[in-house]
Amino acid sequence: MTQADSDQGEVLSGTRQVIRSARSVVVKIGSSALTSLEGGLDTGRLDLLADAVEARMRAGSDVVVVSSGAIGAGLAPLGLTSRPKDLATKQAAASVGQLALAHAWGTSFQRYGRTVGQVLLTAGDFSRREHHRNAQRTLDRLRALHAIAVVNENDTIATDEIRFGDNDRLAALVAHLVGADALVLLSDVDGLYDGDPRRGGATFIPEVRGSADLDGVIAGSGGALGTGGMASKLSAARLAADAGVPVLLAAASDAAAALTSATVGTAFAARPTRLSARKFWVRHAADSRGAVLLDAGAVRAVAKCRRSLLAAGITGVRGRFSGGDVIDLIAPEGTVVARGVVEYDSSELETMIGRSTTELPEGMRRPVIHADDLVKV
Repeated sequence: MTQADSDQGEVLSGTRQVIRSARSVVVKIGSSALTSLEGGLDTGRLDLLADAVEARMRAGSDVVVVSSGAIGAGLAPLGLTSRPKDLATKQAAASVGQLALAHAWGTSFQRYGRTVGQVLLTAGDFSRREHHRNAQRTLDRLRALHAIAVVNENDTIATDEIRFGDNDRLAALVAHLVGADALVLLSDVDGLYDGDPRRGGATFIPEVRGSADLDGVIAGSGGALGTGGMASKLSAARLAADAGVPVLLAAASDAAAALTSATVGTAFAARPTRLSARKFWVRHAADSRGAVLLDAGAVRAVAKCRRSLLAAGITGVRGRFSGGDVIDLIAPEGTVVARGVVEYDSSELETMIGRSTTELPEGMRRPVIHADDLVKV
């Protein structure tokens, strides 16, 4: 019996019920579901995915599509036989493939009289408040006009963003941006396993209710066409959970079932209390502008006791940043334990390292990072 058959015979969990009845859904489609190295964009598979999305919309849900595949769609037309490794060729492939991908989605949804709007984003658009609001307004308006928003990374100008996790993280950020009730990740895997199912002996995990359910799970990287993999999907699921959005991870070939009964794949529960919009932004969307090094006592204070960070617990400053920037907090062993909005410029902080509050001038006695602006990583 397959995992899908097994799930069909079970009563739906609370998480699957939420996903099944969600009024606002973000659907992310991986590169491998849309393209191949030999033939480029597969419009037949794309049409089947559009059919599943249209069925969900006709059932009463708003759907935003996050579509990978621009680079993969550009390989065959350019005569490339493998995913390029250098940035310039990736961007060139994306410039060709993005046009083909948008046209294919538009043609497919035209069968149902739907208009498609393309929205290209980079990670920087989520870290800049003005860009964030503009993207939110555009997506909301497209949904209000009953158009299909197809979101992708702007790979032709992106640098680090091309390694953004094959759009998994982007999809989770979009789910937060539009206030989605559910996120569905469709790719070439039928769910989460505790190891690589291609090697045999791996156990399927139908539900993830919390971090304890991931103990012992070994997550790998992406395949030939994509840059993601199970590691990026787990990261995206955690990100969405912080935003209060449950996630269903399923195979693109099971898209119809994923978007109707929600009986396939692995369901990830949302955290019971979602992060505030500000703390979500600090943890997931804002770019880190620098870092401070902490002693063991400061690590305990900010990571375990959720207290404000004081200058006395800082042992070093990295980078150049200004008051109001988001920075990382690094433990003595080198791991990032938290992020937060810093109150001081890096040059000011360098004069405050290791000093108690009473030793500081009157204007420097407030916390370096207030507890309300700190998020554990």
